[in-house]
Amino acid sequence: MTDALIIDTARTPRARVRREGGSLAHLPSADLLAVVLRALVDRGLTPEDVGDVIIGVSTAVGEQGGDVARVAAMAAGLPDRVPGGVVSRLCCSGLDAVVSGAARVRAGMAQLIVAGGVESMSRVPMLADRPAFAFDAEVGDATGFTPLGVAADATAMRAGIERPELDAWGLRSQQRSAAAPAWESIVPLLSASGTMLAHDEGARPDTTLESLAALPPLSADDPLWSRADARLCTSADEDRGRHTIGTAPGLADAAAGIVIASEAWASDHGREARGRIIGAAQAAVRSPGLDATVPACHAALAQAGIAASELALVEVNESFAVTPILLRKELGLADEIVNPCGGAIAVGHPLGASGGILIANAVDQLRRTGGGYALVTVPAALGLATAVVIEVFA
Repeated sequence: MTDALIIDTARTPRARVRREGGSLAHLPSADLLAVVLRALVDRGLTPEDVGDVIIGVSTAVGEQGGDVARVAAMAAGLPDRVPGGVVSRLCCSGLDAVVSGAARVRAGMAQLIVAGGVESMSRVPMLADRPAFAFDAEVGDATGFTPLGVAADATAMRAGIERPELDAWGLRSQQRSAAAPAWESIVPLLSASGTMLAHDEGARPDTTLESLAALPPLSADDPLWSRADARLCTSADEDRGRHTIGTAPGLADAAAGIVIASEAWASDHGREARGRIIGAAQAAVRSPGLDATVPACHAALAQAGIAASELALVEVNESFAVTPILLRKELGLADEIVNPCGGAIAVGHPLGASGGILIANAVDQLRRTGGGYALVTVPAALGLATAVVIEVFA
């Protein structure tokens, strides 16, 4: 079985969604993704070598429906024979697309695939597809669906993580995102205002613990707490005001692409790999909960054959502050290797695009620091999570 090599990575900046129109709100999802595909070609990808474009999309409806990957491939000028397809596992979609591409390469079913994700939350809002679990009360009761704020607070309650610790992580995310170095993978592009956008938006370096502590709870009074109480044995006597908008991920627009190739392709084309994908797993826990990252990461590490102590970097999507805090504790991770350049609390979570962005960020960071193993994980609604282990070469 061949290695699934990472040849290149490219992504747009994460642009925050704003009521008055975000910086990338003028670009349909297919155009956002086409920008990334053209950038990969400009960086050396031969269009004729692309076997498929596999893209994660969380809300696959409207402009993001109807196989946006195929539309973007055509818009980017890839050969007509490149099919393009969509993977959708809610917020895990981008990572799942990478896993799917890597599996096909490792199995010898493809020589080169571009995988990643796209989401324009400005143009296709979350839940625009009106999923039954959110809009049908019977399905909601059967699945235990709650808004993610309730799921996050329920997870924190069961793990014994109090609001001060969550606020401290929110501050950490803002400070580290504001201080993050330039990302090699970012493709600058014109914003709606005509200025060049070359960095992730949203970090607020003037945030303080005092300002975070003053924010009201996000989901303490949500009526769907009744579902969490029934399924998880939570109690109204416990503090339900643990997360706020200061410890929740912002909405964003973005796209990402990862070039995954076989060893034979890389050798034949004289391309030096940046890394390889060595483990992956999906997991689920009883909904609502954002702690499926823990079993997913354990399984991915076991598949990769490495211990958590061997990791040089962990990129956890900040799907509320509880997610990285819990994973750090459960895996016994050193604080400095977890989200060292901040995360989605500060610069946004573009749903299906986030997995590809985190892979690209992990490659960029470890190439700066001498390589090593990285763990990337994203949780999702309904108790889902995906984890990927990569090795980045020095």
